[in-house]
Amino acid sequence: GHTTGPSLNNDKLYKFAYSAEVYVDQVKASLQKSAGYRISSGVDVNLLWRSPDNDDDQLIKITISDVQVENVNERPAAKNIFKGKNTEKIIGKEYLEALQRPIVLELVRGKVKTFYSYQNEPGFTQNIKRGLASLFQLQLHSGAAREVDISGKCNTTYHVRQDQVTKIKDLDSCEMEKQGFTSHNRILDVTTKATSATIYVLEDSFIKSIKAEENYVSLLNSRRKTSAKIVSKQRLELKSVQAGPGLIAGKQVASVIKTLDSSYVAVPLVAEPVKSECKKCPTLSEHWKSIREQLYPEKLSKAEAARSFLSFIQNIRKATKEEILQIIRSENKELLPQVVDAVTSAQTPASLEAILEFLDFKDASTSTLQERFLYACGFASHPSEMLLKSLTDKFKGDIANEEIRETLVIVMGALIRKLCDREGCKLPAVVEAKRLLLSRLEKAKKDDNVRMYLLALKNALLPEAIPLLLKYAESEEGPISNVAATALQRYDPSLLTKEVRETMNRIYHQNRKVHEKTVRTTAAAIILNSNPSYMEVKNILLSIGELPLEMNKYMLSMIQDIIHFEMPSSKIVRRVLKDMRAHNYDRFSRTGSSSAYSGYITRGPDVSATYSLDILYSGSGILRRSNMNIHVFDRNAELHASQVVIEAQGLESIIAATPDEGEENLDSFAGMSAILFDVQLRPVTFFQGYGDLMSKMFSATGDLINVVKGLILLTDYSQEIQLQSGPRASTEFLGGLAIDISGGMEFSLWYRESKTNVKNRVAMFIAGNTEVDSFFVKTGIDTTLEVETTLDFISTVQFSQYPFLVCMQMDRVEYPFRRSVTKYESLPSGRRYTARRGKAELLAGNEYPLHQENSNMCRKVFGTKSDSSSNWF
Repeated sequence: GHTTGPSLNNDKLYKFAYSAEVYVDQVKASLQKSAGYRISSGVDVNLLWRSPDNDDDQLIKITISDVQVENVNERPAAKNIFKGKNTEKIIGKEYLEALQRPIVLELVRGKVKTFYSYQNEPGFTQNIKRGLASLFQLQLHSGAAREVDISGKCNTTYHVRQDQVTKIKDLDSCEMEKQGFTSHNRILDVTTKATSATIYVLEDSFIKSIKAEENYVSLLNSRRKTSAKIVSKQRLELKSVQAGPGLIAGKQVASVIKTLDSSYVAVPLVAEPVKSECKKCPTLSEHWKSIREQLYPEKLSKAEAARSFLSFIQNIRKATKEEILQIIRSENKELLPQVVDAVTSAQTPASLEAILEFLDFKDASTSTLQERFLYACGFASHPSEMLLKSLTDKFKGDIANEEIRETLVIVMGALIRKLCDREGCKLPAVVEAKRLLLSRLEKAKKDDNVRMYLLALKNALLPEAIPLLLKYAESEEGPISNVAATALQRYDPSLLTKEVRETMNRIYHQNRKVHEKTVRTTAAAIILNSNPSYMEVKNILLSIGELPLEMNKYMLSMIQDIIHFEMPSSKIVRRVLKDMRAHNYDRFSRTGSSSAYSGYITRGPDVSATYSLDILYSGSGILRRSNMNIHVFDRNAELHASQVVIEAQGLESIIAATPDEGEENLDSFAGMSAILFDVQLRPVTFFQGYGDLMSKMFSATGDLINVVKGLILLTDYSQEIQLQSGPRASTEFLGGLAIDISGGMEFSLWYRESKTNVKNRVAMFIAGNTEVDSFFVKTGIDTTLEVETTLDFISTVQFSQYPFLVCMQMDRVEYPFRRSVTKYESLPSGRRYTARRGKAELLAGNEYPLHQENSNMCRKVFGTKSDSSSNWF
């Protein structure tokens, strides 16, 4: 009992049986059906030296022998990749010899002080020995310790009961050089859990048996059934104790090691990173030739396009700048935008250098490619400081196209936010970009420039920008105050101070000046969404009835939606409605066509998605704003998946109607603004000014204008895992979206009808791969998910009478959903075992039920259409 670590007897040879197993499968699957392999061997241990000054300082020698490699589960001969191959053939002569060369450990009080091995040994075999050596580290009293072993420096807890010791290692606490990255938004990311436990049984103050088990689980947050696990088990069992070699005399460890073998060197016990070379992998240009057909523009709403995009990114990540440039420079105009999407999304230093060398911002003729590059930067899953710095440098230089300059600034805002979300707010490039945006906004004179910087702040969401946004929201004219107000609407309600609410109340109630309806309704939405007081809600309700015609109906609809959808402020709204002055027939019977409505697109165990649709008209029946939002959320996070806003103003003159109060001098304008995956895009103008409107009206074909088209990398997760038995493992999940959003506005003066159409076509592909890589065998699991769908939103307005008729339709067509799981084991020779399961189904389409009032209107609209044609003659 005088030692605090295990102690070996002199002149004895301890003979153990050792096995290390690896299993890979889906999380819920049983291990009996998993892919994997087992390495087993004999292990001989004997004491070399014990310090004369301290019994607890010992040198022990560990030798591996009789190595066998086999399946982890019984397999018929036809499915056994190891069949008919001896160990030397599987592992390779040189590796096997290295594996069987002995190692020496210096154990001080049961902890490994030094690990001695041979210098230029292959990393793979050295790691297997490190995994075995780490098992010999233990302490014989309960308590916590910070220890170094193959997994790095980790928090470890010991529980000791008589001859049994349990060691729990907190794998999340391990300090080790880690490779990999995660996605920016939690909903698009992957959750991982890792556990490690080892049970020691002792006999005669040394080890009788060891059982160690380590589990790694990864789950896709958006669909937790899509998952993978790695289970790694180690066993060491004492078979016999025989007479062994005697001790080596000596005072110092160094001299004993020298006597034993002068080739021994002290090597770190922490694993070294190793990766097996891919022998038959295609080059980047060979891979590109095999997939390029799938990436033509007309195929961009197919899942195959998203799949090819992801595999292309994986290959670009391994490529050099020269290889990437070779493809970019040789590709045709139709495919180049998709190549730019992929190269930018790869986010490696080589891919960034290549694309920046290729794109010339002084050349206006390549503006389409510049825009695709900028948007791909905005959607970057894990942007680097280098990327933001490169964009800031471009912004300070010459840019030929004004729209590209605007997009660049807007994207800089998105990158600032993403870097700040990852504790990067103090990085020099972020500090510089923030300073640039805020100072340029203060100096901007032209409305277009002010709007550009405000849109950038709408992406950056800097707390320090709130006072500036308040100033622009309250004191500027229509479009600018509108952008500032909608920017404030995107902030987390916890950041919206009393001052913000006071300003929003002044705007809504027009205390200082007359504001446009669009700005006032946004101000009301901000108040109602940021924990409003009883009086604030009451004042908003009392205003209904005193507002312009359609705004009354809109505000009423907004209040009803808060109650119907149980929004956070619904409790306080219900309280105010008990007051009959606020809640009476006069107020609640206002007619009009404007509306606000929210509903669920899907409610699942992992994530839910909601849509909200609100439409505001002017008193004369012309659309002022339609706003369609889709939010995705789980228990902990939210993602603003998309927003499409169509705005129009000053169109009353076309139908000789009277504009609303405060809107008499507005220029004719219609345009569209979109947010995609939390990133505000550059707004698109349909027409600006009366002349432009007239020429477009007479030449209007009703064709949709493309708003967004391209490929977006959504889920981007990659982690390297060091197993404690020695092999390296990796988990990768990539999710790509091929997207095509278009919108349009048609006018018929003859039928006094206008139609707004937004078509969202998307295809999504998710690929997950979890693999354990021992140099002589690989085992893993591949999972794929794919879906293609179209969401149509159409609103038809007939303004031949008042209140005019409005019919809104939101449809999703039936769509395919396919998934597959493939488990595999493979040898470098090409011999491979795979087991694949897949399922394809067609999910029903549906028409989303908007409110009852809308259904009644649609019957009228489509009813009058058939009448008008029959009365024609």
